[in-house]
Amino acid sequence: VHLIPVNPVREDGLNPKSRKRIMPDLLTEPPAIDPVYEAHVYCNIPTIAERSMEGHAPHYFKLVSVQVLIRHGDRYPLYAIPKTKRPDIDCMLVPSRKPSHPQLEAFIKHMSRGSAAHMDGSLSSLPRFPSHSLCEMGELTQTGVVQHLRNGQLLREIYINKHKLLPGDWTAKQLYLETTGKSRTLQSALALLYTFLPDFDWKKINIRHQWSTIFCSGSCDCPMRNHYLEEEQRRQYSLRVKNGDLEKIYVDMAKIVGIPTRQLRASNPIDSLLCYFCHNVSFPCTKTGCIAMEHFKVIKRHQLEDERERQEKKLYFLYALLATHPLLNQTVSRLQRIAEGKKEEVFVLYSAHDVTLSPVLSALGITEARFPRFAARLVFELWQDGKRPKEHFIRILYNGADVTFQTSFCKDHYKRSSKPMCPLEKFVNFVKRDMFLIFNSTSYYDACRRRAL
Repeated sequence: VHLIPVNPVREDGLNPKSRKRIMPDLLTEPPAIDPVYEAHVYCNIPTIAERSMEGHAPHYFKLVSVQVLIRHGDRYPLYAIPKTKRPDIDCMLVPSRKPSHPQLEAFIKHMSRGSAAHMDGSLSSLPRFPSHSLCEMGELTQTGVVQHLRNGQLLREIYINKHKLLPGDWTAKQLYLETTGKSRTLQSALALLYTFLPDFDWKKINIRHQWSTIFCSGSCDCPMRNHYLEEEQRRQYSLRVKNGDLEKIYVDMAKIVGIPTRQLRASNPIDSLLCYFCHNVSFPCTKTGCIAMEHFKVIKRHQLEDERERQEKKLYFLYALLATHPLLNQTVSRLQRIAEGKKEEVFVLYSAHDVTLSPVLSALGITEARFPRFAARLVFELWQDGKRPKEHFIRILYNGADVTFQTSFCKDHYKRSSKPMCPLEKFVNFVKRDMFLIFNSTSYYDACRRRAL
């Protein structure tokens, strides 16, 4: 057995201590899931400057449209672990406190003067930035604001400064902005837009409210989508029941906090524990003992195993196809209009949730993608071929990585093409026709009422 020193460079910017380990047998040993490393990736704490592949194309190509789908930034938990003190996180924005951003102070001032904004109905009554000394449930944190200030700055450098996607005298018609009715998604959208736009003018900001987390707008009636979601939830339950280690951990944690195991499980402790973890706050203690890293690791590992099994079993994929068709159809229709020469809605921002992004990734066939981290971004770029102006191509990027050729509709194209992109018509055909083949259907309406083969 050879002992070798290992000092990997991790993509989250953390430097693990040099340690020795036994070299694994690469032929027989599957890659071990490291729940702590995966949790760090999920937290997405702003540290090092991010490298990204957005905006890359042959020099004779012209960028004509960008559509961005984001998950909100870091937030306070949605659930509390009963009989424990809530994590002590301050949701006031303090520019001198880390993590911060050079434009955080200006962002706060600008958000305080937002009376001229056009926002659908209930959005106008939501706060434009977080402002509680003890965060409220689900509230965006300062980390979450900074994550999207950084996203906006990165996209501005590429799309505005380099590619001139929006002119200096841009108008409201060139933007399409939509968010769910949660303060964390509205605030995430505003943070990104503040550092992205050439000039953040409230009079040109018109944000639409989307009541559905899957952005199905007027096409939400889909009985089979609900059926596959119920089947997927049964699969999740079955996997959880089979996991003996997980059950022991829940029993142990329930004893520590002094409640029935069933009640602890229902309080979704991983959501709360991730907040302690991401903010480097000690896990809660009671007179009986403390919730420990070992508890966290087992629950997080199960979560990762659940994601892996979800990819293998096709129930979630079938749900995802039906859940995301309305949003993808809207995306494709807009890209087609721009390819035909329309100059409106050239930049699109949907501010959403993990339950929005995750099915879109699944439906597109991007199976290697991680579960959406805080402030995750999925970008659709539309490019015009300068040599053949009628030809248009798309690139799809997830957190800055080019995943165009991981998609089910374009994974074989790069073998036959010298261009690092996918013809727009392949995406159009996928959304308008091929998404329904597995249901033996030719339309969304029909697929929503028919079982898959």
